[in-house]
Amino acid sequence: MKQKPNTGALYGVRVADLTRMLSGPFCTMLLADQGAEVIKVEPFEGDTTRGHGPYRKDDPEKQFGGYFQSVNRNKKSIVVNLKSAEGSEVVRRLARDVDVLVENFRPGVMERLGLGYEALRELNPRLVYAAIRGFGDPRSGASPYADWPAYDVVAQAMGGLMGLTGPDADTPMKIGPGIGDILPGTMAAFGIVTALRHAERTGQGQFLDVAMYDAILALCERAVYQHSFSAVVPRPQGNSHPLFVPFGLFPAKDGWVAIACPNDGFWRELARLVGRPELAEDERCAFKVSRARNRVFVDGIVSEWTRGRTKREIADALGGLVPSGPVNTIADIFADPHVTARKMLAEVEHPGSETPSIIADTPIRLDGTPGGVRHRAPYLGEHTSEVLGLLGYSQTEMAALREARHVL
Repeated sequence: MKQKPNTGALYGVRVADLTRMLSGPFCTMLLADQGAEVIKVEPFEGDTTRGHGPYRKDDPEKQFGGYFQSVNRNKKSIVVNLKSAEGSEVVRRLARDVDVLVENFRPGVMERLGLGYEALRELNPRLVYAAIRGFGDPRSGASPYADWPAYDVVAQAMGGLMGLTGPDADTPMKIGPGIGDILPGTMAAFGIVTALRHAERTGQGQFLDVAMYDAILALCERAVYQHSFSAVVPRPQGNSHPLFVPFGLFPAKDGWVAIACPNDGFWRELARLVGRPELAEDERCAFKVSRARNRVFVDGIVSEWTRGRTKREIADALGGLVPSGPVNTIADIFADPHVTARKMLAEVEHPGSETPSIIADTPIRLDGTPGGVRHRAPYLGEHTSEVLGLLGYSQTEMAALREARHVL
């Protein structure tokens, strides 16, 4: 497939990406989608996710599966042995040349390699150095858990999200997508852009730190003020809302639908549409406060109406009038005209396959500098020679580095 031109607003920004798995690669994916040149620095065995599927049935090469393709599109790959002095020197030379460096190792790893923020700042004072860690970096606040490894499920558990999610108060539940990685990555990308703005004005970079725990805690902001204002400890309460009624999931003939009435106007409209206009004046449910007190009564009325209709029939009745929508499977989403109109599914070349793969495109739409998926994820070390050439290495020096297994 022909590579799309780079029209993103971050065109000209160069990023050294020393991340792996999901939180860091998702962060740098967001930057790459908006035009940044992201140089992914991988070990000889590659990012761990290169070995994760699913793989396409018509892919004999298995260079990477869907996981790696999805979050490493629009990037370049170089392979460097960071544990050798010569390999570390490659990254130091790269740090002189880039605007941003992102890593998600545990605290102290980069320092032991001679690649910590303070060392690289001496080489490039305008460098924005971003770190994503489970419990943050001691520079920003020394967590007692700083050395603990963390993944999505740990961040969701400790940051409070699972304590608010589940079918009942005693059954916490993990949210399906890896929000414990994706949200910290998103916040780090936002922090990077703000730090770049500062560097443009002052010529000074800075250290940026996002803890996975902190990002999930910030996501749970409602629980914070509920506890600080009223000393309550919010618990999981299924698919309902603690303040608004009706607001949640309701059964249909062929699945479930979401209906939300956060104000009295929407409730009056819903009461009319379900054939119960008198409920708009009923003291048990006419007002937001009374509906919250009579949740079982109100939700029962709505459920009785939805249960006898399909998702399509409910959408036809409520669409555009009351906030509502079907609970979609991914198959439903692929067939939804909204997704087609918004161009949210991108086709991208897949090595070894004759037809393109489909991955989620960026939801960030800029009319003057449109970003999005431009090209596939890279082969392992596909751009090592290109990048080393930009850093001033001669062909002889490159050959020597490869021979000694400092780069691939």
